[in-house]
This record gives sequence, C-alpha cells and structure tokens, in this order.
Amino acid sequence: MTDDTLLARLRARIPGTLIERLGIELLEAAPGHVVGRMPVAGNTTPAGLLHGGASAALAETLGSLAATIHAGPGRAAVGTEINATHHRGGRDGHVTGTARALHEGRRTASYEIAIVDDAGRRVCTARLSCMFVEDGARSTSAPTP
Repeated sequence: MTDDTLLARLRARIPGTLIERLGIELLEAAPGHVVGRMPVAGNTTPAGLLHGGASAALAETLGSLAATIHAGPGRAAVGTEINATHHRGGRDGHVTGTARALHEGRRTASYEIAIVDDAGRRVCTARLSCMFVEDGARSTSAPTP
C-alpha cells in the first residue's frame, strides 16, 4: 500500500471524532511515522495559550494512528499511557506533531511525539504507549502498510 493510500484510509476514520473537533489534519503517514497539524485557535486556555490537553490529544492521535498502521488489519491501537512535557505556549497559527516509533511489537508499541510551532520551536514532547485490540471502527478496518 502506498503512503498516499495509507493516509487516505486513516483520514477516512476521522469524521465524527475528537480528531475532527480539534481540527487535526493528517499530513503524512508511513510505517513507524505519522505527521499531523492542529490549529492553535479554538484549542486554547482562557489565557489564550495552546491548551496542554490539546497538545496531549494531538500526540495521542498521531501515536495511536502510527500504532494502528503497525497493528495491521482487524486490529486497532489504544493508548495505555501518555506523558507530555510542555516547553512553551503557542498563541497562534498551527502546531505540527511528528510521531516516530520507539518500539513496535506484537502486542504493544511506543512512540515519541515532537510538537513544534510554525517557527519550528518545540512546544511539547510526548511519549505514548499503546496496546492492540480488535478493531471496532465504524467505517473501515485498520489500514495496512
């Protein structure tokens, strides 16, 4: 499966989810690697800074989708643990996250997710652990590489 086909299959899973509500856009998808971006506007604290929970949701989204690619047909990935260090606050534009595999096994996977602002400055570093479960998606089965 080409990376473009893989990306299209992942995008087909988004409608009606938190991913859509946060405005997360998937940009790249390949085995062990998923990139996406999210607008700061609408995802802020009352002080006008990017909400840390929104950064964590972006990180979990990208890591979980990378794990779903690895899981293969009929299985999906669910996050079991996430930690995030927030380095700076975003005020406008977009933040872009890149999930890279640290470990991809038969039952679990772990990813590091780096989130940067439009100027390329690190906003957040997160680590996500996932386990694989039977896929319960509404519209499509888990994509395969």
